[in-house]
Amino acid sequence: MKKILTLALGLTAFVLLAGPRAWTQADKGVAYPQGYRQWTHVKSMVIGEGHPLYAAFGGIHHVYANPPALNALKKGKAFPDGSALVFDLLEATSEGHAVVEGPRKVVGVMQKDSKRFRATGGWGFEGFKGDTRERVVKDPAKECFGCHKTQAQSDYVFSKFRQ
Repeated sequence: MKKILTLALGLTAFVLLAGPRAWTQADKGVAYPQGYRQWTHVKSMVIGEGHPLYAAFGGIHHVYANPPALNALKKGKAFPDGSALVFDLLEATSEGHAVVEGPRKVVGVMQKDSKRFRATGGWGFEGFKGDTRERVVKDPAKECFGCHKTQAQSDYVFSKFRQ
């Protein structure tokens, strides 16, 4: 009984001491967007050979918006905190005279939190490799926001809502 009580007290102390620190560390990044394919599909596009971004982003892009982001897109207004946009980048392959989806290359995420991501226009950026949760963005300010800052007039978002 004494062993169980000691173990319980030890676990409680660990949760109380390590828990907040672990939450803070995880809170710094952008989380993988669970269920994003159930969000509203906003648009698709294909970046083909010859485009300046082909080396990094060549393929088929599907863009999804969660409910707060969709509402902002529809109204043409700034995005509230909690908004998230995902671009699902897949290889573009040819099959029977059609361009079709190949393997997933990256899941790119923009998450709005004006306090946490103040330095990048209020947006957090992340990319997850293929069908994994492996993070591929090392410096969001340079790798993502460097291009997005050209879209300041639309709250740093390239996508528009199409009626």
